[in-house]
Amino acid sequence: MVSSRIFFSLGVAVFYLLGNLLFLNVAIAEPTPFVMQMTRGESGDQRRAFMQIAKVLQDVGTGNIRIEVVAYEGGIMSLISDNKDTVELVAALARRGVVFKACRISMQAHSLDEEDFPLEVEYVPAGAPEMINLQLKGYKYWRP
Repeated sequence: MVSSRIFFSLGVAVFYLLGNLLFLNVAIAEPTPFVMQMTRGESGDQRRAFMQIAKVLQDVGTGNIRIEVVAYEGGIMSLISDNKDTVELVAALARRGVVFKACRISMQAHSLDEEDFPLEVEYVPAGAPEMINLQLKGYKYWRP
């Protein structure tokens, strides 16, 4: 009788521990979402911001973080195909899961079309509202 109580207690303890480990595993498996506001107009600043993303992905791990970059105002130029300072970084970061979004209002203001951007870029109607909408969905704000 004592041995059945011990086995029952051990079974409850193991079930409790496995349940907690499973919960922790599920909680850790979901990457933390971040949204970076790219409004800087200088290509050197834009390059440094994208290099920050690369360093964060290296140190934190691509499975632990999800990053979206919303480019508008002067920052729209960071995503164009002929920006020699950033085009290779955009492609490399996109391969690592970073999402790049270009603001159509800023595209129009700079006389840019979709053909001016690499395939990795997505398009949103307006940059500032996209920033707010992502934060309302739980994304953390990151400004370089």
